[in-house]
Amino acid sequence: MTADVLLTDEHRLLRDTALAFARRELGPIADEIDRTDAFPPDLFRRLGDLGVLGVTVPREYGGAGADLLSGVLIIEQLARVSASVALSYGAHANLCVNNLYTNGTEEQRRTYLPGLCSGELVGALAITEPDAGSDARGISTTAVADGDEFVLNGTKMFITNGTIADVFVLYAKTSPERGARGITTFIVEKGFPGFAVSRKLDKLGHRGSPTAELQLDDCRVPRRNVLGKVDDGAGIMTRGLDCERVFLAGESIGIAEEALALSVDYARQRHQFGQPIGSFQLIQAKLADMYTQLEAARALVYQTALQAERAPSSKEAAAAILFAAEMSTRTALDAMQIHGGYGYLNDLPLGRLLRDAKLLEIGAGTSEIRRLIIGRALVK
Repeated sequence: MTADVLLTDEHRLLRDTALAFARRELGPIADEIDRTDAFPPDLFRRLGDLGVLGVTVPREYGGAGADLLSGVLIIEQLARVSASVALSYGAHANLCVNNLYTNGTEEQRRTYLPGLCSGELVGALAITEPDAGSDARGISTTAVADGDEFVLNGTKMFITNGTIADVFVLYAKTSPERGARGITTFIVEKGFPGFAVSRKLDKLGHRGSPTAELQLDDCRVPRRNVLGKVDDGAGIMTRGLDCERVFLAGESIGIAEEALALSVDYARQRHQFGQPIGSFQLIQAKLADMYTQLEAARALVYQTALQAERAPSSKEAAAAILFAAEMSTRTALDAMQIHGGYGYLNDLPLGRLLRDAKLLEIGAGTSEIRRLIIGRALVK
């Protein structure tokens, strides 16, 4: 891998450990997870035992004390075997746990992080609403102060881990008249009065990673569970989305890497006209394009993850996931083409890889939104 020069020995050990875990623990059940749309109930505990659920959290709270690139490497390796598990892992380890550590008080960290890092608790992020997707700051969920509590009302949509999460980093408007300047971030537990999972959503891809609609009906949240400051949630949201985009770009890398590996193996083994199809120049050209685009995306994502530790950039984060996600979908399509009729059968994972790849062009801001972020930054 051309981007391997960016990795330390610790990064490589973590990458190899994560892939070995994925092959051993997820490989035998990846197709079943997709077919039944069911997440293994004990998997977060096993990921906790592996020590990766709090990858960017210091050890004093039960985390691994590693960097953002380490998280990218873990989600990449999980995605090679099961993008569904990778997505749920990312929603937990980055969208929830990293957000909570970065913005939480010492009391909040001590209360929630040990259980989230061990897998005793499952985490999720709740921003999106039925009428607020790309316009994330246009959320309509409200939070009204009532003594030592806030009372939340609204609906959240497309929430990864929604049916299994115990802890949610959730956004609501405390000052609706101020628009984006009136958003506050809350730590919401599933057991709080007025909180409910209204339905599980049936998706095309990432089946097994549970996605839900949430309902908040006079949900009472203690004031001590405000994450950051009241009316300061927009900044937390923006910084979180930048980190999320870099992190989830690793999933696109993993999907594409697996699609390429399967295609190379098939090109060597499949014979037509008396010779391996890998000897045909058109197949070689397709493999060459897949490899080149994958390695370009990998280098961009790894470099962006390293830079984000020092100087986070919305433009670079958007560019990383934009290129990686679209590359991943193209690579999955090319892999299916190389496999021909066999690639179209559910006996092989090509269809699953393709269905899973497409989501990364939609979630964490669509490709169109990412292009707007990059374009605006360039001409600002």
